[in-house]
Parts: sequence; structure tokens; C-alpha cells
Amino acid sequence: MPTGLQRHVGQLVVAGFAGVTLPVELRALAREFELGGVILFARNVEAPLQVAEVAYAVKQLSEVPPWVSVDQEGGRVQRLRAPFTEWPPPASIGRRGDAELAARFGRALARELRSVGITLDYAPVLDVLTNAANPVIGDRALAEDSAAVARLGAVLIRAIEAEGVAACAKHFPGHGDTSVDSHLDLPVVEHERGRLLEVELPPFRAAVDAGAAAIMTAHVRYPALDDASPATLSRAVVTGLLRDELGYDGLVVSDDLAMGAIAKLQAPAPAAVAAVRAGCDLLLLCEPEPAMQATVIEGLIHAVEDGSLPAGRVEEALRRQRRARERFLQGDDGWRPPAQAQLNETIGCAEHQDIAGLMRESL
Repeated sequence: MPTGLQRHVGQLVVAGFAGVTLPVELRALAREFELGGVILFARNVEAPLQVAEVAYAVKQLSEVPPWVSVDQEGGRVQRLRAPFTEWPPPASIGRRGDAELAARFGRALARELRSVGITLDYAPVLDVLTNAANPVIGDRALAEDSAAVARLGAVLIRAIEAEGVAACAKHFPGHGDTSVDSHLDLPVVEHERGRLLEVELPPFRAAVDAGAAAIMTAHVRYPALDDASPATLSRAVVTGLLRDELGYDGLVVSDDLAMGAIAKLQAPAPAAVAAVRAGCDLLLLCEPEPAMQATVIEGLIHAVEDGSLPAGRVEEALRRQRRARERFLQGDDGWRPPAQAQLNETIGCAEHQDIAGLMRESL
């Protein structure tokens, strides 16, 4: 393994944890391997100032600034609830079709995240809801029309990132026409390549054009693109389609590798190796299991050492991460939790409540 690479492999992993303070096990993991960042869930959230203090602790884990990330979409997927603004589902934006409202929403959402030190949001959802019975997407999607999702999704990405939060478009190449929940099992989308190019992919082309910092892969198999592997583990999808055909050179993030769609195929460590080999740069390990997270990082190191994961692929992922950190995390090491009074001026403020109210009018 090239000198120093072993020390940095942990940067490929974003880890979940239990509790409302940073556990000693996660601190130890970061000391040994470095760490790409953490992902916050409702289990980690008690109050705005507490979230800010957790974010500050994360930022002290390593000389390389880690990401503090969250799923804050609006509707049923928002980990930060009141006193943070509780946003209506993204479908409310699509029903109004109002790009200016979308931009106001994106900026307000990002301002609240940035105020507590969160730097990466796994949003917006760019799946086109072509299956009304979809068990996992539903009103998380902006619209049922590909062009509308592309237009409004690009607006959201630019607005979120204008406030200093990295946006992550998901779930590439499209989770909108699935009938199986990928948290439980592996969905298969049987559409021909032409249909995928026409319906599912335009929003992601728009995300590329909008400069999205990150794009998240779907744990879905598309036989027309790869008849063997789900998108997350598919070099044909991640490198061939997203990188080579769509020209995307930002961060590719895997969805959580502990989800049933992947876990029923492979254990987390070999799945992580396959995902990085396919072209992923950042791996989500959301379960609060430090031993599993360490096993995954060790598995990546061993795969580089035995040649099953090319060192050049890991170095490429680390280069992309450096570029993204330079864009969004410059000066982050000097960030401190704001005073409560300062947080109160932003979180759940009247302006943001007004935006949420306008969104609710279309429900």
C-alpha cells in the first residue's frame, strides 16, 4: 500500500453513532483511521445547541475536516424537528412549481443546518415518482414529471450550496419506479435503457450541470445497465454512466451499506470494497456499530494491500474529497458553536415559518 494511504482510508467512511454526545468508540476509530465524517439521526438530536456541540466535537476529530451530515429533506425525512423549522414534504414544492419558493426553501433549510455546524445534506431527492405505489419515495419526490424534477432539483442544489452546505442529489440513477423498499430488500427496475435515459436520468444531468457537490447511488438493480449488480456496486452505472457519460466529477456517495438491499447480498466489508471499486468515494455506515465500522475500514485496507481494490481508485476518491472539502469546509476548523441567542435568530425564525407555510398551501 502506498505510504500514508492506510492512515487515510477511513476518510471513505461516514459513520452513524448512538446517543447525543460523540461516543468514545467513534473518537477512537477516528484516531486510528481518520474518518470521512458522521451522519446524524433523530437519536442524536436533543436541541439545537446540543447538535452544534456534537458538530464541534466531530470537527475536532481529525486534522482533515470531517463532514457533519444529515438527511434533512422535509416531510417524513427530516432528522431535525422543532424548534428547527419543520418543512413540508418536497412534493409541496413540485405542486406549486414555483422556482423562487424552491430557492427560498433551499436557502432557509441550509441556513438552519449551517448554523449548527452541519455541512452536508443528503438532499434533494431527484427520483421521478412514476409509481404512485412506491413504498419508499412517495412525497419525498418533487414531482411525477422528469422535467419538473430536473428544473426544481437544480434550483434546490444551487440554493443549498449558496449557503455553504454541500448538497447530495439522490438516488442515482432513479428510485422512483420501485415497488420494493430498498431498506428491506433489493428492488429491480426492468425499464429499457432508452426509458431510463428519457425519464430517470434528466434530473441527474441537471444536478451535474448545477454543480452538485455529491450524488448518492441507489440500492436498486437495473438489468438494462448491469444485469448482475445494484447501482451502488456497479462500475457500469457509477463509472460508466455517471462519470463517463454524464461527466460528473464530484463525490459519489453510497446509500447506507447496512440496508437490506445490500446486506442480503454481501456483508458490509466486501460491499464497501465493491462500492469503492465501482466508483463510490464516500460510504455511509449508518448503524451505530463501531466494531462493524472498523471491520469495514480494515477490509478496505486489506483489499488495497492484496490488490483487489486498486490503490489508484482510493487515491482518486481521496482527491475528490479534498476538492469538496476545499469548496465547503475551508475555515471549518475555526468554527465554534454559536450562542443560544444567535441560534434563536435563525432556527425556526418567522421568515422560515412563512416559507414552510407557503409550501403547506399546496398540500
